[in-house]
Amino acid sequence: MATKVYIVYYSMYGHVEQLAEEIKKGAASVEGVEATLWQTLSEEILGKMSAPPKSDVPIITPNDLAEADGFIFGFPTRFGMMSAQFKAFMDATGGLWRTQQLAGKPAGIFYSTGSQGGGQETTPLTAITQLVHHGMIFVPIGYSFGAGMFEMEQVKGGSPYGAGTYAGDGSRMPSEL
Repeated sequence: MATKVYIVYYSMYGHVEQLAEEIKKGAASVEGVEATLWQTLSEEILGKMSAPPKSDVPIITPNDLAEADGFIFGFPTRFGMMSAQFKAFMDATGGLWRTQQLAGKPAGIFYSTGSQGGGQETTPLTAITQLVHHGMIFVPIGYSFGAGMFEMEQVKGGSPYGAGTYAGDGSRMPSEL
């Protein structure tokens, strides 16, 4: 039986979605792992926000989370914290919290910020509260990516708390690094 890893994200301009796609490739490369992408906001809601058209990745409901064995949550940063759109999704998981359906499940985080000082560490640190209230086990990437963490020639996001990218004014997409 495969281990179900849900990669659940909100992406307004595609930066977080691009990271999600790469994370799925990595997770799916592990034998016995079934990695699935999920978006948190419907096309209708995103349309009201004047967001660009989205991909065909299915929309998840909070109750769908109970079916997964583990999670990797992705979202953009707003003022050094998880965006309100993703926070609203997490706020809707109160029924799962009450019944402890997510307790003991591992979870990681990835994110996009607008600038180098825009929350590459504060965003995951403030998002961890969502996980621990559910009793999920936070799984950071740590400083586990070898010499790449010391590479200074390219702009790159991320921290020991999770994978990240810099969006800048929105025109900069994640690089291979």
